[in-house]
Amino acid sequence: MKKKYQNAFFAFGIAVLAVMVSQLDFAQAWAGLRRAGYWFFAVVALWLFLYVFNTAAWYIIIAGTGRAGKDEPMRRPREINFWWLYKITVSGFALNYTTPCGLMGGEPYRVMALAPRIGTERASASVILYAMTHIFSHLWFWLLSCGLYALTQPVNLPMGVMLAAVASLCCVAIWFFIKGYKKGIAVRCMSLLRRFPGLRRRAGAFIERHREQLDTIDSQIAALHNQNPRAFVSAVALELACRVASALEIFFVLLVMTPHADYLECVLMLAFTSLFANMLFFMPLQLGGREGGFLMSARGLALTANAGILVALIVRVRELVWTAVGLLLIKLDNRRRQ
Repeated sequence: MKKKYQNAFFAFGIAVLAVMVSQLDFAQAWAGLRRAGYWFFAVVALWLFLYVFNTAAWYIIIAGTGRAGKDEPMRRPREINFWWLYKITVSGFALNYTTPCGLMGGEPYRVMALAPRIGTERASASVILYAMTHIFSHLWFWLLSCGLYALTQPVNLPMGVMLAAVASLCCVAIWFFIKGYKKGIAVRCMSLLRRFPGLRRRAGAFIERHREQLDTIDSQIAALHNQNPRAFVSAVALELACRVASALEIFFVLLVMTPHADYLECVLMLAFTSLFANMLFFMPLQLGGREGGFLMSARGLALTANAGILVALIVRVRELVWTAVGLLLIKLDNRRRQ
């Protein structure tokens, strides 16, 4: 990636991160950190391992999009070092955290970082596939959590209606994603933009100029699902495992307040909070949505409001720490290239 683009990503991220930090109540944050004690460091360190799950899923996808045919075995992409990809993964998520609409920051950065090594079409296909797989795993996580809630918690009529609605929407979205995996999604998304006033002419011109590249990207997206189902299932399973394992950070924080924290309740708390926060995807770092989600999910699981507030505070500070780490990695990579 060119130096000027790295500097642009870094400067934008730092500016937004500064705004995020300015929104913190420092007295409340310090009180929360003191109360969490060494468990806060456990929460931060946990994501060292969780990002390995994300990187491994993307690594499998890159290897899968590089296969020439159905009968060719999946090989390790020699041009990609796993730990270099780990660094790009962390930086990509940092940019996603700081960007409104999420994927508008991290995904272009990943494509631009990866393209010099494997080509623009293959890099674009792998990044689109990974973003789809990341969202796809969330849908399965929410769907499975609906069943888990019904099995472990008392369900009244309003809650039953809400669970049924969420499960139905997840099933429809999963069906839509499977269609996209089978036939590709790049041309479809660009064609969808042609329906919006003001974008019709530009989207049409873009499709005409880049028809061959878009078809190549779609063929590589479809190839992973159709020709290499084992790689597809492995990538989804890794992302889903990451969702379940990330509930450990809630579990660690609740251990500060009670020695009888229930891990299954932590999974449900994460599922509800992530669902609520993703409904506010247009906000950087999902400000307000995540905190509100933790508070409501804590009350819904008969936990105290203080538990929800402390979890939300520790998770927010952890996100800020890892966002700063991701941005720092962009700058260090720039210096290494120089």
